[in-house]
Amino acid sequence: MHDLILRAGTIHDGFGSPGRTADVAVSGGRIAAIGRELGPAARVIDVDGLIVAPGFVDPHSHSDTVPFLDGENPYKLLQGVTTEIVGNCGFSCAPVPPLSPVLVPEVLTDQTFPAFGDYLDAVDQVRTTGNLAVLVGHNTLRAAVAGMDAVLPPGALATMERLAAEAFEAGAVGLSSGLEYVPGAYADIEELIALARVARRWNLVYATHMRSESEGLADALDEAIAVARGAGLRLQVSHCKASGRAVHGDSEMLLAVLTEARARGVDLRADVYPYQAFGTELVALLPPVACEGGQEELLRRLGDPGERAKLRALAEDPDQGTGVGLWREVHPEDVQLMSLGKRLSDVLDGRDPWDVLCDLIMDDPHGSGVFHTMHDDDVTRIMRHPLVSIGSDGGPPVGPDHPRTFGTFPVFLGTYVRERGVVPMPEAIRKITSATAAQFGLADRGWLGAGAVADVCVFDPETIRHDGTYEVPDVAPVGVTHVLLAGHPVIEDGAFTGGRHGRVLRR
Repeated sequence: MHDLILRAGTIHDGFGSPGRTADVAVSGGRIAAIGRELGPAARVIDVDGLIVAPGFVDPHSHSDTVPFLDGENPYKLLQGVTTEIVGNCGFSCAPVPPLSPVLVPEVLTDQTFPAFGDYLDAVDQVRTTGNLAVLVGHNTLRAAVAGMDAVLPPGALATMERLAAEAFEAGAVGLSSGLEYVPGAYADIEELIALARVARRWNLVYATHMRSESEGLADALDEAIAVARGAGLRLQVSHCKASGRAVHGDSEMLLAVLTEARARGVDLRADVYPYQAFGTELVALLPPVACEGGQEELLRRLGDPGERAKLRALAEDPDQGTGVGLWREVHPEDVQLMSLGKRLSDVLDGRDPWDVLCDLIMDDPHGSGVFHTMHDDDVTRIMRHPLVSIGSDGGPPVGPDHPRTFGTFPVFLGTYVRERGVVPMPEAIRKITSATAAQFGLADRGWLGAGAVADVCVFDPETIRHDGTYEVPDVAPVGVTHVLLAGHPVIEDGAFTGGRHGRVLRR
């Protein structure tokens, strides 16, 4: 007798095949069979009129510390996401020595571990609401050996390579970089290739937040591809965008470069989120040199009028394509200050925007914002491309946030697929299931078929949506009716059933 049968749904296998009406039988946490007349089951759920798909796999998440939060936080399960790839943008919770500098994303500062395996073990102990697979971050590795210094001390790269190898041995699924953030911004390409070659020993993936997603986009793409080619490993280009008015339309160039690199033998994919605004800390608007030496040095520089002026000159230098922060991408009206609920343009009171930005960072070095810098034509064009999957870039659901944390996948399936027809439904499901699972080595997830792990999402294609806004993001999505984690129902009739039934997916 089967544990469970999902009866009469429209089955999408996750590989882009057309949907077909069939039953899905689950036994022992895996898919036992798909078809008709599959025999008896302890429980039968009628899903007639609904789509039965593999559980969605989020390739770019920042839920690293969510297992350590109070409560169960099912905000991703409510979207149909059963697995998240964390440790992105160069930041992971380990390895972090006890005296490592504190100038890292605030969401990671309270939960750090000296060894990568310690982090994985800690998550195993507290359990997770959904599955997590973890990358080790280049920023974290670099901070462990050199703090916020731009120049590596003798022997530091060899130590980074050893720490990376220990992370992969412990179960990391790849290496990530965040080259618009410090201290990763201080690295040269030789350093990146050396670490990527360590990942190559295990045939893993290199996921990169590139050095620029704006005026330096072309050079940043070349660098990302050169790292992957130089190390001979898979490449994931994170949250693709053409950010800033100066580069609106450059999505065509971005996709052409990715397509050509793929044709020339680089095994690469990319991801995008279905929004025209990104979110990060305000300090990312500054040139990376502002942060050299750590938080005290940052505050000293911003408090010195001469240093502040030098940083501004660098940030606004039109001859600098990469490595000068995000300031040239934004206008004051583009910057939504999360702590104030207002745009930067609304709080100037006749003051200079650069000075107001610097004062805000001095008041709160971890202050964050949402930056409205993309054009929908670029977002849509990137989303449509077959090499591109869908990722949230969402973080822990605490404090002011971006709606992508709560609604990325329903927005994609509702607004962009159902309402706008950006891609057909079978292709849409492939983009959020097998395309990502295969990239990160999750061989038995992201597809429906006998033997696959029974991570399953059932949703109504006619109603799925998310009504969250930038002002009120934390709205529950609509249309995801049932979610299974290894056969266990964690969402039933759109409601969370309780408990932590996910696990760490080690390499």
